[in-house]
Amino acid sequence: MFLLLILSSACAIGQELSGSELLDKAIQYHDPNNKWPSFHGELSITMEAPDKSDRISDIVMNLPEEYFKLKASRDNTTTVQILNRGECTLSLNGSQDISEEEASKYRLSCDRAKTMRDYYTYLYGLPMKLKDPGTIIDPNVTSKIFKGKKYLVLKVTYKEAVGGDTWYFYFDPTSYAMEVYQFYHDESKNDGEYILLSGEENISGIKMPKIRAWYYNKGDTYLGTDKLTRTKAL
Repeated sequence: MFLLLILSSACAIGQELSGSELLDKAIQYHDPNNKWPSFHGELSITMEAPDKSDRISDIVMNLPEEYFKLKASRDNTTTVQILNRGECTLSLNGSQDISEEEASKYRLSCDRAKTMRDYYTYLYGLPMKLKDPGTIIDPNVTSKIFKGKKYLVLKVTYKEAVGGDTWYFYFDPTSYAMEVYQFYHDESKNDGEYILLSGEENISGIKMPKIRAWYYNKGDTYLGTDKLTRTKAL
């Protein structure tokens, strides 16, 4: 009976909250002192995937100074991509002399560096990044059971110039912690992926997910896990 009351209460809260209000509560949980816009720190991430050796990614983000550095190491190969106020620097195993063949093999280009910057700042800046221009927050909050737990769910789409995917963010109905997100390229095809978040790392007052496990929506196929192994505020 007690559990039923809790779930009923969570459902009622979800019906009362608008999408923007739910987002504000989630941001209050993850970044209560509005530290994300001035974030300057280091993240070390270990990527584990089936049938592949681990990839270690050491990242430096300085949002106010528009600086991003990604050093990625797997097996005996290390690549570095740096964006510094629009200036791009690339290196392979310590050398900036990179052939076209090597650039293609290791996906080294300035456009790729920008993609990786946007990827990491988006995922580790959630849910705060949902305040960015071009983001469309659905006003209706839904309640859904996912993997046996009930969540408040926020639907997010983007203006055409920003992106075409449909995203769903799953928040704990009591704390408003973000615990799952999911995206579709075409929801009618059940494509895309979902990501399970567990653990937290507090860096500069921001609560970031420590572990992210990735799965295809279709068939629940496991893709890999990102582990935040080290953080440092700068």
